Amino acid sequence: MAKRLGRGIAAVNYPTGMNLGGDPTQALIHATANGNFVVTLGSADLGQGLKTVVAQIAAETLGVPFETIIVDLADTDGGPFCMGTFASRGTHRVGNAVMMAAAEARGAMLEVAAELLEASVDDLETDGKGWIRVSGSNHSVSVTEVAGAANFAIGKMIGGRGMFLKPLSEVDPETGAMDPDSGHAHACTIADVEVDDETGVVTVLGVWSAYEIGRAINIAMVKQQIDGGCWMGISHALFETTEPYFPNRDHSPRNFTDYLMPGAADMVPLEVVVLEQPLEGGPYGAKGIGEMTANTQIPAIANAIHDACGVRIDVIPITPERILRALDELG
Repeated sequence: MAKRLGRGIAAVNYPTGMNLGGDPTQALIHATANGNFVVTLGSADLGQGLKTVVAQIAAETLGVPFETIIVDLADTDGGPFCMGTFASRGTHRVGNAVMMAAAEARGAMLEVAAELLEASVDDLETDGKGWIRVSGSNHSVSVTEVAGAANFAIGKMIGGRGMFLKPLSEVDPETGAMDPDSGHAHACTIADVEVDDETGVVTVLGVWSAYEIGRAINIAMVKQQIDGGCWMGISHALFETTEPYFPNRDHSPRNFTDYLMPGAADMVPLEVVVLEQPLEGGPYGAKGIGEMTANTQIPAIANAIHDACGVRIDVIPITPERILRALDELG
């Protein structure tokens, strides 16, 4: 009886968006009278940070401070249409719609500023700090003044509309070729494990991953997503199931007290490298990274278990019971 060590590797390429009749998303932006900008969406933030990324994209496109962006996720009944938060589509689809809306709102803002500065719109530039100035001079006006003048003096709405739509791709009946998504992100994971061949218990010793995700709009949130995805992947690989003996319902968890998953203290050492290769057509080059972060750990751990003790298990979770049965069959 011994504790055996193994190493496994797995890779994935993951699509951004889906081929769903255009996969549309809409966005609206308007300036308030005091110079803030409200981004209105029908999209949902599930905790992945969509509100923050949307605010960054809007601020960058408008040329105004991040702190002046207010993201209103409204609701799916009265807000702008969104296909949904799934398929790693949020940053790409919503981000593109927000860029379009912000570009239109920026144009309206500069038109008002041009009247106040008695200059051509083509000669104006924003500094990202809340000011609009005539290029090559110190002649400037604040975004707050512009918003106030638009509302109370000039009578012009500073706002914009945006909609991202990827045309439906039909399948070529001869070749099966189609264009179902807007690009692919990529990842590769190495996992080291220890397998106790007496108890069947697997201990993950460490995980190393590399992710190619286009442009990272917010690198801190990207790494948080990867950390959380790694935890989920390990949990799926070794612990989580609602039907351990399906179709027999015996020993199935009935609540979250009985539902087996690792705790925060069980998180393994993780090292991550993020590679940026901007995607043409992505908002500032971004791709989707949502779901793929929980993918590669599962096959990497399965491969590491095979490397450690020679058993190939293709059912998850890979429980001690399944490992011991496989070892018995292996002889």
